[in-house]
Amino acid sequence: MKVLIVHAHYEAKSFNSALKDLAVKTLTEAGHEVQVSDLYAMNWNPVVSQADFAEPTNPDYCVYALEQRKGFESGSIAPDIQAEIGKVDWCDLLIFNFPIFWFSVPAILKGWIDRVFVSGHFYGGKRFYDQGGMLGKKAMLTLSLGGQPHMFGPEAIHGEMDTLLRPIMRGALAYCGFTVLPPYVAYHVPYVSPEARQAMLDDYRERLLHLDDQTPIKFPSLGDFDDRLYPKEISAAVL
Repeated sequence: MKVLIVHAHYEAKSFNSALKDLAVKTLTEAGHEVQVSDLYAMNWNPVVSQADFAEPTNPDYCVYALEQRKGFESGSIAPDIQAEIGKVDWCDLLIFNFPIFWFSVPAILKGWIDRVFVSGHFYGGKRFYDQGGMLGKKAMLTLSLGGQPHMFGPEAIHGEMDTLLRPIMRGALAYCGFTVLPPYVAYHVPYVSPEARQAMLDDYRERLLHLDDQTPIKFPSLGDFDDRLYPKEISAAVL
């Protein structure tokens, strides 16, 4: 398997970076090919702009998604974007490795998605979910945070973890056609003992060695919707 890890932590000595390093070692030793996009080390530019296109179709008014489509088709999209698209096209499994910032991903990772998940290649028209451009590839989130497990759930103070991760798991990965595996969550990281952190690393290693045993998260299938994207059972009932 070919694995791309997109890593978004500013501190190379952090536990989150240790998760990334463990994934590289574990997956490589298991016979997989691994590439890493270390966004802070790369000084990745997360800001979308018309400068991403060497030959904009409309220099006076930028519609970013339309320029993405044309720029990718013509090969005039920014070289840093093109390089990352090439890595995603290469991989069978995409892993986002990051800490939770304000119930979301770090801005540098959000900007990577904004610039790399280009219209026309990753999605477009009705090419989304199980018809998305990345159909056949898998994706997974590996994340660390300060909260404790009991703080996340249907009646918990922060709500359900799946709801917190919905914008990235559903709105980005599943939308573009990836098969999304359950996330690996390292809880309460700044406050636990070194032994507890090691236990998390051991647990993550076991997860990585048994990825094929993970049941993917279920997302919509376009076959369950009509041409106007109404659920077919509702559409049939109205008719």
